[in-house]
Amino acid sequence: MTALALLTAGVLVLVSAIHVLWIFSPWPWRSWEEFGRKGADVSVDKLPPPALTAAVAVLLGLAAYLVVGRAGLVGVPGPSWLTVVGTAGLAAVFLLRGAGGLVVSSRRSTDFARLDLRVYSPLCLALAVSCAVIAFA
Repeated sequence: MTALALLTAGVLVLVSAIHVLWIFSPWPWRSWEEFGRKGADVSVDKLPPPALTAAVAVLLGLAAYLVVGRAGLVGVPGPSWLTVVGTAGLAAVFLLRGAGGLVVSSRRSTDFARLDLRVYSPLCLALAVSCAVIAFA
């Protein structure tokens, strides 16, 4: 379980870091217009504000901490059941995002929908499985 927890936490930290980057840059796209179209399926004026993107980055970082805490690799304050419930909650959130993305994006033909079907939703489903395994191991 240690290796799975470290891998899962590493992916969560990487995705968190990408969200921090998106506060300042449209990488890997060349412009905010392209970022909106391909990365979020919205126009530039509908992109989330930097504070919301930062909040997502912080939550992903906390998720990584919770995962390694559940694996016993770091201490987590509070009762031990909290890491089980928290990691199971992460599994549920990632399952809903992954499954929802597959359903919604399979009905669309946008650049974002293609990325969602190939990258975002499968990644969320993989994180859901790994968080569930870690939660109940």
